[in-house]
Amino acid sequence: MSPLPLTLVSEPLTNPNLYERSVIRSPARVVIPYLAHRRTFDDTTSRRLIGPPTRETTVDLNYLLSGIGFDREIAETGANEPAPDRIAARTIPAPQPIPAPPLIRDVTAVRGLTFVVTTGRSGSTAVSRILRAHPDVLSLNEFFLSVRTSTTPDTILTAEQFWQVLADPHPLFDPMIRGGSGIPELLYPHLSGTRFDADSTGIPAISLMTLPHLSDTPDMAFDELSVEVSGWPEQRVAQHFRSLFGWLAARFGGSVVVERSGMSLGWATWLRHSFPDARFVHLYRNGPDTALSMSRQTGYRMMALIQDGLDLLALGDAGTERYWQFDPAAIPAEAAELLGDRIDSDYLADLDIPLSRFGRMWSQLVHIGTTALADLPPDRHLPLSFERLLTRPTEELTQLAAFLDIDPDPTWLARSAATLDTTRIGTAHQLTADDYRALIETCDPGTQLLSL
Repeated sequence: MSPLPLTLVSEPLTNPNLYERSVIRSPARVVIPYLAHRRTFDDTTSRRLIGPPTRETTVDLNYLLSGIGFDREIAETGANEPAPDRIAARTIPAPQPIPAPPLIRDVTAVRGLTFVVTTGRSGSTAVSRILRAHPDVLSLNEFFLSVRTSTTPDTILTAEQFWQVLADPHPLFDPMIRGGSGIPELLYPHLSGTRFDADSTGIPAISLMTLPHLSDTPDMAFDELSVEVSGWPEQRVAQHFRSLFGWLAARFGGSVVVERSGMSLGWATWLRHSFPDARFVHLYRNGPDTALSMSRQTGYRMMALIQDGLDLLALGDAGTERYWQFDPAAIPAEAAELLGDRIDSDYLADLDIPLSRFGRMWSQLVHIGTTALADLPPDRHLPLSFERLLTRPTEELTQLAAFLDIDPDPTWLARSAATLDTTRIGTAHQLTADDYRALIETCDPGTQLLSL
């Protein structure tokens, strides 16, 4: 499978570099799924249908050997003829294949595709949880933040190439996990009994935040998806994503697909180009409150370092919008390697990054996103205020349901409203008066665009 000479070792490498990890992970994607098995030996349901067993069968070594056409007793005694009734008793009919249920493989089979775009730190995770609780919605949590390819929507990918987009570990999130990041948004590392880890196998990108949001057994869902994708034809990457959304809707339920990722305002242009018929919900929050929250989260601190480093390296054409600066999945590989194989969370937390830096980040994201969405008609673009969502949850969620074309069920509305934390309004007021005024000034360009 590889033109490189390989050396087998008895133990995993204790501190592999980036290139060694790349080599380790490629065969691991093929081999590791076969090392984990689940079996349930419970015939309770079957016995209710067919009654108790009519005879006792001893499952011993002879029984197992007979399953491969070998009779131990005959081999040992040299008898010419087997005992007919014993062999007959051990004849087990071959299981009949059960046809797989029909799967929806295209998002056109569901009723719509919507993206909740946001700067992040604006209540979008709560919105994903609220939408997941609605039976008509397939809620894709942080999907494009984890797996988005930097290719154009018209790029042709084979099934194997697209699977690598989904299954390859994230170039920035895995090093953060290895460095002890405690970001709660990275769901998979907080689960127990899972197969993958950042130190050895790497965590598949789609398993980081998307599959754990949908399933209590994300590894099983990952295996099912790997079988499904392997049979897909060579097609445009945008169509691969549509097929994936349809399969996930068939697997987990929902007639409307809603994807939500932090910092997604930064690649709203790419989303519009890739999915020209999609609708967009722009979830926004007061700039100073958002910037303060960004400053306390290691992921945004890491992005600030990356952006400043790219500015120093003068990558790209001067004066152009480098939207990928806000997209961890599209950061150039060369820049990702500059951070090393382990991004220490304590180091990120201790860095003296001015609060104004995050105010500027917020304004840049708002500028990119509002420019990309400006010409969308009202039936495809819904501005949604985080503050209004907290203070008027029933009205705002009813409006959101109408935009998504889903039922504003009163029980769903009441339960959703009860999950929202109203204490998150006005958090920047805890700053000193001077810091607060400076942050307002930094956020002013974005505030003006949002007419707040």
